[in-house]
Amino acid sequence: MIKLGVNIDHCATLRQARYRQTKANSGVIIEPDILQAAFFAENGGADSITAHLREDRRHMNDADLAALRKGIVVPLNMEMACTPEILKIALRLKPDYICMVPENRAEVTTEGGLDVIAKFEDISAAVDKLSKKGVVCSLFIDPCIEQVEAAAKSGAQSVELHTGAFANAWGNVRKKDAQKKRIAAACAYARSLGLTVNAGHGINYLNAREVVELGDFNEFNIGHSIICRALAVGLSEAVAEMKELINS
Repeated sequence: MIKLGVNIDHCATLRQARYRQTKANSGVIIEPDILQAAFFAENGGADSITAHLREDRRHMNDADLAALRKGIVVPLNMEMACTPEILKIALRLKPDYICMVPENRAEVTTEGGLDVIAKFEDISAAVDKLSKKGVVCSLFIDPCIEQVEAAAKSGAQSVELHTGAFANAWGNVRKKDAQKKRIAAACAYARSLGLTVNAGHGINYLNAREVVELGDFNEFNIGHSIICRALAVGLSEAVAEMKELINS
């Protein structure tokens, strides 16, 4: 069984479109309710809830992460940049999992994997501190053998392979097949090093089965596609459909 982590950042993005300057205790009904969205995802079978606390707080904020940590039943997977401020919050919050990702202020969503090789010392130090607090650490990396090896050396227990290049190659058989080979090779190598392997970015209801076939994955982390599907069928049903799809 492949687990399904549901990223609810886009729910917060929708909230911020109208209520960015509204305080939580203002008496105004602020929607969508992030915790409620997480409950709907849990009801649909989500195995974890993913939330990215960005440095600029463009969608999720500190109060959201605190509410999720306290309120949800399934594990909380906190996506984060490897920066002193966010690391301090993660050490205090102690989510079940963290996934270190790169951040670019100009991007709409996370694009590309973390360069573990270039930032090895900082990443290793952060992994060590979080691991001592009992937090399971994952690194969001491109499906690259060298990055997988660096991730293993950093002390991280898990990697999440960035599947965006595969998703973006949809419609181009040659490019898509090349990306599938990269993902399969990276997954196999990571498993051989004892790493747990997750996958995420661009996985949707059309391509999910193809990713399933590429290796021994522990969990898919999916946000945008599930939230889009939820507009038609509701969040619980959208999660249930994806859960069934990746395990059928």
